[in-house]
Amino acid sequence: MKTITLIYFAFIPTLLFSQNKFPLTPNKIYGDLFSDIQLNQILPDGKTFVDATPKRKVKYILSDYDSKIDSNFNLTKFVQENFNLPLTPTLGYEKKEDNVTLHIKNLWPVLLRQPDKYIKNDVGNSILPLPYPYIVPGGRFREIYYWDSYFTLLGLKESGETKMIENMVKNFAYLINTYGHMPNGNRSYYLSRSQPPFFCLMVKLLASIKGEGVYKTYLPAMEKEYAYWMLGANKIKPTKAINRVVKMQSGALLNRYWDDEQTPRPESYKEDYETAEAAALELAMRIKVALPQKLKEILDERRAFTYKNLRAGACSGWDFSSRWFADNKNMNTIQTTQIIPVDLNCLLFTMEQIIAHALLTVKNNISAKSYLKNAAIRKLAINKYCYNAKSGYYFDYNFETQQQLSVITAAGLFPLFANIATTKQSIATALMAKNNLLKAGGLVTTTNNTGQQWDAPNGWAPLQWIAVKGLKNYKQNVLANAIANRWLMLNDKVYLATGKMMEKYNVEDVSKLAGGGEYPSQDGFGWTNGVYLALKTQLK
Repeated sequence: MKTITLIYFAFIPTLLFSQNKFPLTPNKIYGDLFSDIQLNQILPDGKTFVDATPKRKVKYILSDYDSKIDSNFNLTKFVQENFNLPLTPTLGYEKKEDNVTLHIKNLWPVLLRQPDKYIKNDVGNSILPLPYPYIVPGGRFREIYYWDSYFTLLGLKESGETKMIENMVKNFAYLINTYGHMPNGNRSYYLSRSQPPFFCLMVKLLASIKGEGVYKTYLPAMEKEYAYWMLGANKIKPTKAINRVVKMQSGALLNRYWDDEQTPRPESYKEDYETAEAAALELAMRIKVALPQKLKEILDERRAFTYKNLRAGACSGWDFSSRWFADNKNMNTIQTTQIIPVDLNCLLFTMEQIIAHALLTVKNNISAKSYLKNAAIRKLAINKYCYNAKSGYYFDYNFETQQQLSVITAAGLFPLFANIATTKQSIATALMAKNNLLKAGGLVTTTNNTGQQWDAPNGWAPLQWIAVKGLKNYKQNVLANAIANRWLMLNDKVYLATGKMMEKYNVEDVSKLAGGGEYPSQDGFGWTNGVYLALKTQLK
């Protein structure tokens, strides 16, 4: 993060930092205590401790832990005595209305959080304070999440909550201006990465309500975020990658998901540790190295590679999916950083277009032309590297092997959402989606069933919206409406059975709830609520 910190230092309020650095993450604050708590699974959910706050000064807690001499030391009791553990709210999520639309409207206040109070030297609190009210997804997700929020805003618009939309956009601009990018969420342990970049689309949504003047207000933050995604682009050589940028053989610049750290994610520490150990063990069984020290170096490099790619997978929002796995099956083959994701690059294309439009509103035609040129080059590159004319669909691309991947995913519909496909490509893409991804309850995430939550049989609200909007862009209304109707039917069915709006759904067997992943399925739920209301309007 040093390079980024230096570039954006002028925009960082010093009161939020110690010695000009980003806030320390829980693993760095608590050291061995942290790893002992997480690896021993003192708390069932790894996210619980990273969201906890100390009851007294951290230095005293660490001193007491380091000086423990009793062999009967009870770590669970120590945690309970020294930390305020977060509560996962459940009240308010029970079914109170027969009408889902009314239920969602009544849920917004439940998911509302007031501005965070900044406390100087609040060491041990992972929250990144926000100056305006905001909406959280729900369940274990007690903070805002980047790409979730765009889809939540769609529902807030349908509910007439313009002020809350503006508050959310202000919070995102604040985070970008403060940290140089929009973090995965407003927690210190999310600062090392971002998520699918939807900020420009949030600004566009707000502008559709309040007018073109919105673009001028948020233009600096939009350009700053773009600079974050393109950091290092001026230094890169063909077929190489720096940070989030990859320079293709053709000379075009495309992007990948990336996290600046290469250690276990604090919120999923045990899971990441075990995945990296499995990857190292698998490698150790395949190679022959004479010197033990050399073997250790190779295996440590493999662990670091695995951590980096797990983190990049979390950056994608698809954590986790077989689209990131070399063998399409096993987590320990994860290779996210080697992949050009078709969805990410469609979002960067959209970002370039929206920033160009914003620049035109302030009469900066020269800069606008530069962004439009970048967008045109990116569009050609997406079609060159990600579109497969033989199968008629868009796929991710591995720039290391210089080959398209074979996993059919709902991400392949993003080029329709971004208006990148030709009419012929859109027809072929729609047919592939219909034949491979359309299920009884909507669009399945991928055609692979691996036990990962971003694979079959699960469907997710944001992907339904992207697909429906993309298909409607190309007049593929029959398929678009089929996806929307099936998804809404499934949402209604689960709500009537459980009284809840869920994070994800089983779209293949609508008699079952979704599963898979690192944690139980959550309810609340921000982006499901938003997409439900927005799709209802689409079908009117």
